[in-house]
Amino acid sequence: MKWWRRFTERLGEALLNAWYSDAAWLSVLRPLEAIYCRQVTRRLAEARAGKRTVHQLSVPVIVVGNLTLGGTGKSPLVAWLARYLSEQGYRPGILSRGYGGKSADYPLRVAATTPVDVCGDEPLMLAAQTGVPVVVDPKRARGAERLLDEGCDILISDDGLQHLALGRDMELVVVDGQRGFGNGRCLPAGPLREPLSRLTSIDALVINGAEPDAVAGGEKAAQRYQMTLAPVVWRRLSDDTRLSLSPLPFAPRVHGLAGIGNPPRFFATLEGLGLEVMPHPKPDHHRFTSRDLSFDDEAPVIMTAKDAVKCRGFADTRCWALDVEARPSSGFIEWFAIQLDALTRVPQGERQ
Repeated sequence: MKWWRRFTERLGEALLNAWYSDAAWLSVLRPLEAIYCRQVTRRLAEARAGKRTVHQLSVPVIVVGNLTLGGTGKSPLVAWLARYLSEQGYRPGILSRGYGGKSADYPLRVAATTPVDVCGDEPLMLAAQTGVPVVVDPKRARGAERLLDEGCDILISDDGLQHLALGRDMELVVVDGQRGFGNGRCLPAGPLREPLSRLTSIDALVINGAEPDAVAGGEKAAQRYQMTLAPVVWRRLSDDTRLSLSPLPFAPRVHGLAGIGNPPRFFATLEGLGLEVMPHPKPDHHRFTSRDLSFDDEAPVIMTAKDAVKCRGFADTRCWALDVEARPSSGFIEWFAIQLDALTRVPQGERQ
């Protein structure tokens, strides 16, 4: 079924381009958009009214999610939260749906040896970056209970905004500051998973790479903060060697490989580090093979950390990952510290 995977990847890429350029032909999809919006709005209203089963935990749950399809920088923020919470003395755990992976048994505790096609690329990357327990389960409530068994006292639900069966105490939405919310329309006429009105009920909107007021539609969120992604180290895939960003450990002309939601953002980062990039964009969660790393020259191959977990088994000494870290603004850090203090003071029996 490789042909089907290639077809769906190309179709998804074409739709993303249309959504973020507001192609005129998308207007024919607006009747379907209206049906979709009614369904997602009804689901949210029913959950809030107690008409749907919502699993409430005895520990705080922080949801980090997107309103849009496509990458926004959400995973680096999840990693930052896990490290920050650990530094404050908490025992955080990360809960994921595990997109792109399929396991015979759930809940799945992710380990360094877990195959990426079993757990998915982002969970494996987050486990390596943070060192905290990471559990994958399509049924998030069940996965959350496994994290409680691991001794976690606060949970981060990665990409869990639309998974309403699990209760939450804080909702953070991340948006790409360059692409914003696209044409502002819901699926299938646009990239939105939920209407922009959903921003009025979240706790904070985090804009990746732009000022808090730079994204059209973002003003609907009461709290808006900036975040940037900072390159931190080059990492050679063959032996995990880590080298500083400067001086460059390889020739400046490189192949740039990115199977993320917004590949040009990664290529621009490489160029900002002084590299001459031959770009090779791939769809988000692309299933890499050794053929993707085969080029007619000996130029280095530079990829994202998320792609690296899928390529490590067949990467040679030319292959490097650029590791990046989220750098939330000081305003966000101060706000989050206040919210966290209030959240963790709520008695277990009063948690809603």
